[in-house]
Amino acid sequence: MIVAFIIAISFLVFFHELGHYLVGRWCGIRVLAFSLGFGKEIIGRTDRHGTRWKICLIPLGGYVRFYGDEDVASRPDFKGMETLPEEERARTLNGAALWKRAATVAAGPIANFLLAIGIFAVIFSVYGRPVSDPVVGEVVAGSPAETAGLEVGDVMTSLDGQHIDTFDAVVRYISVRPGVPVKLTVERDGAPVELTVMPERVETEDRFGNKMELGRIGVVGNRESGNFRVERYGPVAAIGQGALQSWHIVVGTYDYIANVFAGRMKADQIGGPVRVATMAGQMASLGFVAFANFAAVMSVSVGLFNLLPVPMLDGGHLLFYAIEAVRGRPLPERVQEFAFRIGLFLVLALMVFATWNDTIGRMG
Repeated sequence: MIVAFIIAISFLVFFHELGHYLVGRWCGIRVLAFSLGFGKEIIGRTDRHGTRWKICLIPLGGYVRFYGDEDVASRPDFKGMETLPEEERARTLNGAALWKRAATVAAGPIANFLLAIGIFAVIFSVYGRPVSDPVVGEVVAGSPAETAGLEVGDVMTSLDGQHIDTFDAVVRYISVRPGVPVKLTVERDGAPVELTVMPERVETEDRFGNKMELGRIGVVGNRESGNFRVERYGPVAAIGQGALQSWHIVVGTYDYIANVFAGRMKADQIGGPVRVATMAGQMASLGFVAFANFAAVMSVSVGLFNLLPVPMLDGGHLLFYAIEAVRGRPLPERVQEFAFRIGLFLVLALMVFATWNDTIGRMG
């Protein structure tokens, strides 16, 4: 479990920080350190550009530290910047042109999204993607589907006006909409039929005993009537499918967050290092494809988390840059310093909450 976790998190962090590093170097910004992990350095070397490449003791992340940064969160060293000559200041992150700063910061999350797309593309082209048609093979008695009037043999064609062509698309759409009426169009005896179904919130459990709450309507697919198959794609189509799969994860994540704030779903799926480590071990036990798929999902999650508009995170820096673009000048130093303290508190609070969820989940 621990080995799988370290491999997965190091892989994702490396690509995230590599995005920052490559674009930063391309923009002429000097890089002081590229670190996998935090804390005491275990091994490292300094390259000819003066960048210290190192692996540190605590494998829970990493960072790229640019010239002119006060700390690993790329908080500007305002006092130190004042003493630098103009030519040297231009080689710092905070002293670079606005577009260079934005590109360098955004490159980290973008690298994670590109990595996820690449992993999914490889899986879909080499191993294929199991799919089936959205045909109702069984209607669970007493379920919302039965109440809505769904019948065996119905072909589901659209949900809230959105065209669907696989059973997985139905599951994905319904699972994040418990308690929300969904307009469902089915094809029955060659004619369209309009129905409205109200997904119910149910607790499910996977083969490892992990519990989660999802929306369900009570329809089951059938391998024969649903034409179950494994589709393989060429390189270009696989990349497109990988991008689409990554987008589904993004949408699903935001739908889940919206449901949490609306009170339709619990926040117990927000996990920390313990849960990620546990899941990494579980997926590794299922084989390479399952582990690679898990890594792709986590890569999207890392990208999304870093884009949160919270100071200390990439999204917080991008928010500052957007405000600067509108104002025509950066926010005052004292405002940025205060915002970074708030950001630190929010990140720590989220980590505590996620760790608490991990603890409760393990006890449960």
